[in-house]
Amino acid sequence: MKVTIAPQNLNGEIAAIASKSQAHRLLLCAALSCKKTTIVCPEISSDIEATAACIRALGCDVSYGEGEYVVSPALELKENAFCDCGESGSTLRFILPVLCALGTGARLKLRGRLAARPLSPLWEELIDHGCKLSKPFPDEIEVGGRLTGGKFKIAGNVSSQFISGLMFALPLVGGGSIEIAGELESAGYVEMTAQALRTFGIEISFDGTTFFVPDKPYDSPGTLTVEGDWSNGAFWLCAKALGSDINCTGLDNSSVQRDRRVIMELERIKSAEGTVDARDIPDLVPILSVFAAFADGETRFINAGRLRIKESDRISSVVTMINALGGSAGETPDGLVVTGSGGKKLSGGEASSFNDHRIAMSCAICSTICSGSVVIETAEAVNKSYPAFWDDFVKLGGRIKRED
Repeated sequence: MKVTIAPQNLNGEIAAIASKSQAHRLLLCAALSCKKTTIVCPEISSDIEATAACIRALGCDVSYGEGEYVVSPALELKENAFCDCGESGSTLRFILPVLCALGTGARLKLRGRLAARPLSPLWEELIDHGCKLSKPFPDEIEVGGRLTGGKFKIAGNVSSQFISGLMFALPLVGGGSIEIAGELESAGYVEMTAQALRTFGIEISFDGTTFFVPDKPYDSPGTLTVEGDWSNGAFWLCAKALGSDINCTGLDNSSVQRDRRVIMELERIKSAEGTVDARDIPDLVPILSVFAAFADGETRFINAGRLRIKESDRISSVVTMINALGGSAGETPDGLVVTGSGGKKLSGGEASSFNDHRIAMSCAICSTICSGSVVIETAEAVNKSYPAFWDDFVKLGGRIKRED
């Protein structure tokens, strides 16, 4: 789908959608629990549905209606289940260790760019602990054997999702430990996993270098509510900082979501402090780059190397987006540099989303500071995390033309 946006400020109140990151975690915990769980989740996306589909494939009863998931654990796990992970990295990296721990055998389908995203060193650690993994096709994984507990070691700078996946799996196999090699990046997402497990009665400890996961069953608290999503709320907060009159509600300032830092980072860029460390906030880089393109001076985004293995190579795609719409940006080895316009409008133009939801939404917000129209190719990429984005954009006064 192609979307053409006429330049215009936005206006109105918008509620933050449910956190995709938290929904993944609560769904998986509910599937592994001993009793039914109701998860209040008013908005869903293709990524969240991928996790729901995978636990349904294992034999769980999963229904969704009136803004709620109802998850009943499987009375009997299905052998050799077919799990379609869609394009969701969280789904794949969480469910793979869990499948290994359950020992039922399975086949996983990987779609889009997900098939090319890395699984090392998680892959090798699982094999070293009793699992049999193979890729009969580039977009499929076959799982056999059974995971054993014990000691695991994962590099802290590759993907926090590897650590989270092991945290979900280890209570099922007698517990174990996860040593972090080097500095842990995206620590907030690991903290979200630990919080979800704690909600289901599993307390994880950390001594600064190693996580210790107990041998303990999952125990559902009954009913849970997914909190508002700071990652997607950041688009509306950035639009407000760029001059739109928007009030984004439903965001908890005490949340463990690290993307709540968006407000602080917007202030940092506005004051021309010059550097944004993306180590714990990689998902904010695309939209913060839009703000930087309109601000004063030069903004350097550092420790962002992992963006190259997201839904797109987000360093390259963000730089291409900014330049295509009339801004100025360039790549660095571990990030990018954006030179601000000093408050002057960008020209607008035509940009690809690179089939990346965060690039598509960043282009849309950028249109509010452009003098000419913004045209976005593959704008349907928003379905990955925020299917109602274009409808909400129009509700706030955005003027768009959609073409299939």
